[in-house]
Amino acid sequence: MRGGEKVLAAFADLYPEAPIYTLFHFPGSVAPELERHPIHTSFLQRAPGVRRHYRSYLPLFPTAIESFDLDGYELLISSSHCVAKGVIPGPHAFHLCYCHTPMRYAWDQRHAYFPGRGPVAIARAAVLAALRAWDVAATVRVDRFLANSRFVAARIRRYYGREAEVLPPPVDVNFFTPGEPGARRYVLAVAAAVPYKRLDVAVAACAQLGLPLKIVGGGPQERRLAAAGSHVEVLGRVDDEELRDLYRSALCFVQPGVEDFGIAAVEALACGTPVVALGAGGVRDIVVDGEHGVLYRPGGDPLAMAAAIDKSRRIRFNPLNLRRRAESFAPARFVAGLRRVLSAPATFSEGSR
Repeated sequence: MRGGEKVLAAFADLYPEAPIYTLFHFPGSVAPELERHPIHTSFLQRAPGVRRHYRSYLPLFPTAIESFDLDGYELLISSSHCVAKGVIPGPHAFHLCYCHTPMRYAWDQRHAYFPGRGPVAIARAAVLAALRAWDVAATVRVDRFLANSRFVAARIRRYYGREAEVLPPPVDVNFFTPGEPGARRYVLAVAAAVPYKRLDVAVAACAQLGLPLKIVGGGPQERRLAAAGSHVEVLGRVDDEELRDLYRSALCFVQPGVEDFGIAAVEALACGTPVVALGAGGVRDIVVDGEHGVLYRPGGDPLAMAAAIDKSRRIRFNPLNLRRRAESFAPARFVAGLRRVLSAPATFSEGSR
C-alpha cells in the first residue's frame, strides 16, 4: 500500500463499519481491508477513460467531491492530497482532515508538473487559478487539520491560513526489519520516476562516486534514467518482500527530492540502512543529520549529494539506533495520536473551529 492508502486503512480499522467516499474506485486496486467497506464513488466513475486519463478531469474534481450527500454523519474524516477536504459536511458534523499536502500541482510545484508555454499552458494556468481559489475557500469546511509533517503544516499555514497538528503517518516497521549482516553494495532510491523527484541528481552523484544505483518505482522517466549509464538499474515496481531485501543490502537510501513526509526513508531506517537526503521537507522530521544519515543543503547539486553519500560511508551508523528511530513512526503511535485527537472535548461541540 502507498502512504495515503495506509493512512486510510488506519481510519478504516478504527471505524470498521464506516463507508468510504471517493471520486472513483476500481475494484482490486486497493487493499482487501478497504474493499470490505461500502465504497461510494462520484459521477466521475462513469466518465470515459477515467482509469487511464483521470488527470484530464481535474477541473471537475471540486464539483465531484461536493456532490456527495453527507448530511447524516456526525463525524467526517478526510484523507486529502487533492480535493477530499472539500466535501460539504452536515450542519452539525465535525470534519477532521488529515492533509498529506495542499495539492502540489496547483500551488508551489505547478511549473514542475506542467512545464511549457503557449495557448495550452495559458488555459491550464486559468484552470489552476480557479482551483486554488476553490481550494482556499473549501478550508472553512474543515474543523481541524492534521498534517503528516512540520513541512506540510507550514504549507497549510501559508496557503490556507490554518494551523495543523502534526501526526506522522503509520509505517509498517514490523515488516521492514534488518536482515542478516552482509555486504552492502549499492545505493538505493525508491521514488516515482518523475521530474520533481530529482532522481537525475542521484544518477549523477553515483556516477561521480563510481557506485551502482538501483531505482525502485515506475514512471514516465524510467527509460531515460535506465539509459543514463551502466551504473543505473531501474527496477520499476517491486513487491514488499523484494523491497525489504533491497533496503537491507543498500549502502544507503537516497532521497534527492523534497518529500512531504518520506515513508520510504523510514522503511530504510527500519531495515538498518542510513538515509542520505536533501535537507528540506518532511525528511527533517525523520533524520537527524549525523545520527540517522546525512542531510545536505538544498540546491539540487549532484556534487553535494555525492559528498553526502561519501560522508555517510565514513560514519559507522548503529543499525539499532536507526531502527529505534523508525519505530517512532509505528502504526500503533499513529492510531494512539488519532484516538487522542478524536476524543478531544471540542471534537463534537459546536463552534469548535
